[in-house]
Amino acid sequence: MYAPPDGWLDKDGSFHNEQPFDDATPVYVVELHPDDGPYPLPYMARQANGSAWEETATTPFAPPGDARQTFYPDARRLYEDIERFGLADHGSPVELGSIADFDFFRAAPSGGYTADPDSERHGQDFFVYYPYHLQSEPGLTNLAQATNQVQAVLATGEYAGAQWLEGSPTVDETLYWLGLMVDTTVPLVGHAAQRRHQSLSADGDRNVVDGVKYIASGVAVNERGEDRVGACVIVDELVYTARDVTKVDARPGGYEVTGGHGGVVADLGGYGPPQLTYLPARRHTHCSALRLTMLPERVTGVAGALDTGVSLVDVSTKDADGLVPTAMPEVTITKYSRYAASGTGSDGPPAPDDEVEILARIKANLARAPLAGFVCEGMSPFGMADPARNAALSVALFAGMPVVRTGRGNTGGMAYRADPTFIAGNNLTATKARLLLMAALLKLGALPPAADPFHPTSDERAATERAVVRYQALFDTH
Repeated sequence: MYAPPDGWLDKDGSFHNEQPFDDATPVYVVELHPDDGPYPLPYMARQANGSAWEETATTPFAPPGDARQTFYPDARRLYEDIERFGLADHGSPVELGSIADFDFFRAAPSGGYTADPDSERHGQDFFVYYPYHLQSEPGLTNLAQATNQVQAVLATGEYAGAQWLEGSPTVDETLYWLGLMVDTTVPLVGHAAQRRHQSLSADGDRNVVDGVKYIASGVAVNERGEDRVGACVIVDELVYTARDVTKVDARPGGYEVTGGHGGVVADLGGYGPPQLTYLPARRHTHCSALRLTMLPERVTGVAGALDTGVSLVDVSTKDADGLVPTAMPEVTITKYSRYAASGTGSDGPPAPDDEVEILARIKANLARAPLAGFVCEGMSPFGMADPARNAALSVALFAGMPVVRTGRGNTGGMAYRADPTFIAGNNLTATKARLLLMAALLKLGALPPAADPFHPTSDERAATERAVVRYQALFDTH
């Protein structure tokens, strides 16, 4: 059958409803309406002066008002694009809507709504990391708010699982934290992308589809319908426990198992259903001793000064909304490196005063962060540092701030207990140990401070050792 054209273009490109010249080109007019859904059209937005966008900003290092967003405010459009334009394993359309219904929540979004009178604020309501000169980071307050939102959403019982989307450098950290804190029996999975959405061989779209496939298959739940795997990162057709994975390169396949003892719990490759390869032994979500519903509403913190004395203070950590954002613990990572000691080795034992950064952080914590601690990324795998750093961290311990020792980098072994006043970080990386220590502080509070943190008595040392045992139990099981 032949459908006549809607009109013609003449030699100068003008459109006519009737043919004015014998050599005119017939054309068809296509009208697209919002209810037709998305179509793959060229990027048509213009700068304020009418010129095309060639870069993400009008000029190098332009302010936010002269730059365009590179992230969706929420994931709704991403899922629409995947379903409309994506192809499944056998070349058939991706039909996410036939597998599950989706709701979209914005816990700590990378993009914001900025075009209305109630515009969201960059760095407060949303947090971009590209373009790089406009990077903004969510803080502890945002983490508390996001945790509360995820807990509230999953507590409704309306969802079979949750997908968390975040930038590839940090998604594993957030998922590990949520796996410690959120009390839920449904699978909690996270995804990232090493290649941009709709670019050649974009991996993020496939990771999202694999996450839906993993949750909908039921492979993660036991006979009671409870998640038995814990928070996971699903990328590159593999399912990693969030505790035991980290990004090492900006390419598909750029994630590796940390700790050297497992990490990959399921395979999503090929055309078959997901298959579990082993079950993690660590406690998580509804089994976690640190889940939000089990945390106390108040714990004991510390405040004061090193020279005048440290005292115990009461800290409200949880209310009807969940975590109290202002009470989130401050945990600092300090890193050992060879030849960093400032002393010559001939003046006797190094003094804690040599570690000015650690002592300055102790003083700042006592002034404004009643729940605080340190992670020492030391020698692999044991976590030991140089004598001066060890001495300064001992001051932190006896000022009420627990200290965790971990191996350096992507350690492949266990950090065993070599000193009963320090917490052994097992095979955790320093960033994951920081998150676990934050959660432990919300449950256990500060260590008992000594009258003089530089010179604890034997009784004060014994009291600290007894308190550290409770922390160690959490690090041994989570």
